Amino acid sequence: MRLKDKVAIITGGVQGIGKATVEKFLAEGAQIAIWDINAEKGETYATKLKEQGHQVKFYAVNTTDQEQVQAQAQAVYNDFGKIDILVNNAGITRDSTLQKTTAEQWQQVIDVNLTGVFNCTQAVYPYMKEAAYGRILNASSVVGLQGNFGQSNYVATKAGVIGLTKVWAREFGRRGVTVNAVAPGFIATEMINTIPEKVLEGFRGKSPLNRLGEPAEVANAYAFLASDEAAFITGTTISVDGGVRI
Repeated sequence: MRLKDKVAIITGGVQGIGKATVEKFLAEGAQIAIWDINAEKGETYATKLKEQGHQVKFYAVNTTDQEQVQAQAQAVYNDFGKIDILVNNAGITRDSTLQKTTAEQWQQVIDVNLTGVFNCTQAVYPYMKEAAYGRILNASSVVGLQGNFGQSNYVATKAGVIGLTKVWAREFGRRGVTVNAVAPGFIATEMINTIPEKVLEGFRGKSPLNRLGEPAEVANAYAFLASDEAAFITGTTISVDGGVRI
């Protein structure tokens, strides 16, 4: 129960790594505000968790909408009385080689993966500052550290998130708020369902462990960084990638 009575906002919390993080944090005793753009799926998921006895509330949030994010941060504070943890997990891909990438594909990924992180952090930080306590966790990626073919937009955002993590760690530390990033490798989420098996086999082969990661394994890293055990860790990026960068 490392997160007992902590209040956490988890963006993109209805599937994949976000969903695994919701469930890990609940198991550690946290109260959860799930933010996601998929209202129908989110409400259904939150209802299921409430029926299991958890303190959870779903909020329909488009993280690219700054005004909406500000309003929903206030709503979470009103509903729970505080905000201790923010997990900036929401993200999308629109993969294409540089010459084939449209302006729309570029901007969509920038808006969600980078501007969305900025919007959420800017909205939530004042509540943490007031309490002199907070944990901000940002989703980067192994490709943000090493690049990847056909992902100019995605890589730019994930590298950018690492930069933001370092800046905010410097800015927020004096207020008792730590900021860290997690860089997952190739994880078995819904996002890879469209990838051919031959390509997935190649992903497995890049890891010394010879497998894809599980969403829960990334959630475990988030839970550690959100806990008081990580109180002296800030501005860092933890790779959860099965050793693909060795």
